[in-house]
Amino acid sequence: MIERRQFIKNLSLGSASLSISPLIQSLHARATLKGNPNLKRVVFVVKSSGIDRFNLVPDGIENHFANLQNNTPLGGRERRLGALVNKSLTGLKLPGKLAALKEFQDQLTIIQSLSGEGFSGDHTSGYGALSCHNSERVSIAPTIDCILGQHLSKGPYPMYGMATHGRLLEGSGKPSESYCYPNISAYQAGNPVPFQSSPRKAFTELFGAAVSTPKQLQNDLALNGNLMSFLSKDAQRVKKDLSGDEKERFELYLQSFESLHQIEKKKYALIPRIKKYAPKPDKRYDSLNVKSRIESYFDIATSALVTGLTNVMTIRPDTLGAKYSEIGINDSVHALGHLLEEKSTNGMNGYKAREAIEKLHLDNVARMAKKLQSMPEGDGNMLDNTLIVYMSCAGGSHHAGQSDWPFILMGGMDKKLNMGRYIEYPKYREKGHRTIANLYLTLMQAAGMPTTDSFGQLDSNLKDLDLNGPLTELLT
Repeated sequence: MIERRQFIKNLSLGSASLSISPLIQSLHARATLKGNPNLKRVVFVVKSSGIDRFNLVPDGIENHFANLQNNTPLGGRERRLGALVNKSLTGLKLPGKLAALKEFQDQLTIIQSLSGEGFSGDHTSGYGALSCHNSERVSIAPTIDCILGQHLSKGPYPMYGMATHGRLLEGSGKPSESYCYPNISAYQAGNPVPFQSSPRKAFTELFGAAVSTPKQLQNDLALNGNLMSFLSKDAQRVKKDLSGDEKERFELYLQSFESLHQIEKKKYALIPRIKKYAPKPDKRYDSLNVKSRIESYFDIATSALVTGLTNVMTIRPDTLGAKYSEIGINDSVHALGHLLEEKSTNGMNGYKAREAIEKLHLDNVARMAKKLQSMPEGDGNMLDNTLIVYMSCAGGSHHAGQSDWPFILMGGMDKKLNMGRYIEYPKYREKGHRTIANLYLTLMQAAGMPTTDSFGQLDSNLKDLDLNGPLTELLT
């Protein structure tokens, strides 16, 4: 049996240069971030390969993303000119892929034609989609989900993420089975967030307390506390043998032990709610099919919000290699992005197949909304205080869609946002155009955070436009 002192030396000093696990760093960040807790919550659903803009326009509103002659999609970056559109959704028929959200029409807002140019990437903007920085593969700034999580969450996790895979353009559609890095979220520069790929492992990590007896939980917590105390004391002796940068980094590693302990202590305090509202795992939690994975992610995310484990969730439902065979689509998301009007293997053209995938995602958004609506809170329900943001890491098309970025907002932020509307901004570079940075400033302001005039990197192509502050059309 390895002596405990040697164990921690092997664990911590496995190479001449001390290497700190990114996971441990992120767990440390999760446990130490502080904020002003309140009831507001945000869920980001960040799909790959763009969101088709053509089939987001309700009946009765002029479609600037369609050909005038035959009403077919313009595709790519194309759209016709038009002034700001800001209309109520009351009485309007929603597009087919939004059908499941009809009962929540007064809490639904569709936003079109925000831009996020300047963020590199053909298939994805990577971290840039949520940070508004040119950082496809390396995090150079905090992302909006982590920023909001720092402010809103009072539970064990400021933000929690789930993703089917971590690579940008994987060759296989097979999902991962452990932590991965989907290049979406970051607490700060050089500190990306690890997402959990396996629904089963996410359930165990988040709701483990729900499947243990009180005595087991007390014993586990006491044991962990004693272990942390022992490791910390023993590690201090190990640290004496270090110098310079290695000692500094080892100190962060020691802090991470306490971070893990604090996470478990916070979970322990939530045991009654966890036992009451934890999801019931079924065979979908072990499936490698993308549809089953997505359904499991939404179930877990909803319960995590209800139990108070976090106030901010980020779900990465698919990647470019994913195949939605469960709904009859055998082409990869990447392949579908190139088809446009051409037929896929199941007979749908590219637009129709992508619409079916987006409808699947939005059906799950509706399921989450219905569950949150059923939970009383304050003078209303949890949906009134929870905003679900459906978006893509690639704007409005498979390639080069960053000049026209659609967003679908569902729910509320304690009546701080104008919901039940269709808002479309003027085309990129036209007067009145706005960016995704303005949207993120709006979310921050609605969450009760102090904001500046700008967020992230500025677009030099838009230097003659007024891009300061939040979207006034969206704020109440």
